[in-house]
Parts: sequence; C-alpha cells; structure tokens
Amino acid sequence: MSGHSKFANIKHKKEKNDAAKGKIFTIIGREIAVAVKEGGPDPNNNFKLATVIAKAKANNMPNDTIERGIKKAAGEGGNVNYEYITYEGYGPNGIAIIVDALTDNKNRTAANVRSAFTKGQGNIGTPGCVSFMFDKKGEIVIDKEECDMDPDDLMMLALDAGAEDFEANDEDYEILTDPNEFENVRKALEDAKIPMMSAEVNMIPQNYVELTDETAIKNLNRILDILDEDDDVQAVYHNWDE
Repeated sequence: MSGHSKFANIKHKKEKNDAAKGKIFTIIGREIAVAVKEGGPDPNNNFKLATVIAKAKANNMPNDTIERGIKKAAGEGGNVNYEYITYEGYGPNGIAIIVDALTDNKNRTAANVRSAFTKGQGNIGTPGCVSFMFDKKGEIVIDKEECDMDPDDLMMLALDAGAEDFEANDEDYEILTDPNEFENVRKALEDAKIPMMSAEVNMIPQNYVELTDETAIKNLNRILDILDEDDDVQAVYHNWDE
C-alpha cells in the first residue's frame, strides 16, 4: 500500500525535539484541559479527550500526570480560556505550511506566527489557502523493535479495525485511518498490547516539494525553528521533502 513515511519522519523529528525540551507535555496538558472543558473528564464519553490521552501515552507521558491534568481541568474548567486557531501560509519557494495553535491570547500568537513567517521570507495567507493540499488522517506509528507481532497479522488487525492504509518502513509500521475511525483502530491496537510510538490525527501532504536552493532551505528552517519554540504552537505541518 502507498505510504507517507516522509511525513512521519518530519513529525518524529519535531516531536523528539519537543520532548527534549519538555514542550510536548505542555502541549498535551493544554489539549487535555480544553478537551475536558468541552466534553467532560470521562474519555469513554469524550472522543477528543480519548484522542489526547492516546497522544500523551504515545509520548510517554506518565499516567499520574495525565490523571492530574484531567482532575485539574475538571475542577477548574471554568478557568480554562485556551482556544484553537489555525494559520496557513507559504514558506520560501511556495512551501505550504499549516500552523495549529492553542492560545489564551490570539493577538500575541498571531503576531508571533506572522513574525516567524516574515523572518523566513514567507507570508501568512488566508484560511484555506494551503489546507486543500493536505488530507486529515489518523496516523499511528509503531516502532518495529518494540512490536513482536507478525507484520501481516498487524496489518490485518489494523485493517479489520477500520484502518485505510498500512505500510512497513525500514524502522517502523505506519497506519493511516479516516479521522472518524482513528479511535477504533487505536483502541484495537491498545487492546492487543501493541506499543505505539505516536498516535494522533494529523494533516498529511498530498504531495511533497523538494528544495535545492540553500538560501530557501535556510529560511524555511528558520520559520520552522521559530514556530517550534513558540509555546502556543501545537503542531506545524508542511509539504517540504527534507
């Protein structure tokens, strides 16, 4: 089946960097707070919270930290003022970039995101200007070294649970789902005791663009690095073929 390993590699590089700085736990903590406020503290009745918990576990967030975050949000839900906002724009040579943010100050976040694009010779566009170049998919990545199941059996388990696509890469297995089937597939893998390196709904590029100009590469990396350091930024998606 066709795969999207380039995207997986891009995401994993970012997440490993985030984890090294402790940022990923901050990101997930905010997502837990918003999910609890919107749908309550029970993941069995709150799909968004169940999805965030899956992401937390895939990023090795301790169970007691997850529980504390849920209880805090449930007790102080009225004080949670974060809101989601998405920015779309272009990097050097027309590279498409989507920025998902979760912020308590939209003006601050908008200024910071705009500044990141400007410093890297890019520009913010209008909503929808690049998102049509991406597909929203559930993506689950499994480290081959941590999974003892036969690849064919793993593939059938995922497909039977509702997955759309399965690919065996050099170092991992990658499973893609429709967003509505993501939780069913993730739960089936969890019930089968399959360790997941990452499990979340992402924006996957339909096509990738190569850059050969060193200045363009330097500027694009500058945009991505600045966004990566912004605490309000939850995720950054792009179609650059690194």
